[in-house]
Amino acid sequence: MPQDQPPVIDTYRPMDILDAACPSRDVFVDLADKWVLLMLVSLRERNVQRYSELQRSVGGISRKMLSQTLRTLERDGLLLRSVDANATPPLVQYSLTDLGKEIAEETRVLCDWTQNRAHQVRAARSAYDERTTG
Repeated sequence: MPQDQPPVIDTYRPMDILDAACPSRDVFVDLADKWVLLMLVSLRERNVQRYSELQRSVGGISRKMLSQTLRTLERDGLLLRSVDANATPPLVQYSLTDLGKEIAEETRVLCDWTQNRAHQVRAARSAYDERTTG
């Protein structure tokens, strides 16, 4: 099969994300990336952003990772890249598609939980580290 052709998905096969051969697995892997999750949060909170705005809003992301993450989100249909060629220089902006808005809202629960429970997780890590390196 040529590499530019997507694999054929058996629509009758039940989706099981725990099955390595399930077509949903690679989608999950893309979405579970920390930069993807942080970018979804930023775009959900700040809406339309330019490249430099995204880089500032997602602290610590390199230009390479930002570009790679933007391409992944656009390829997956979660991000819309719009270019105003009439502007000088051309104005490139990024926003979430309806599908992107849906998953960004779902990630809010994970983000809220993380912010609310980070101290407990960090305390558990410290306790574990003390027990195992003792």
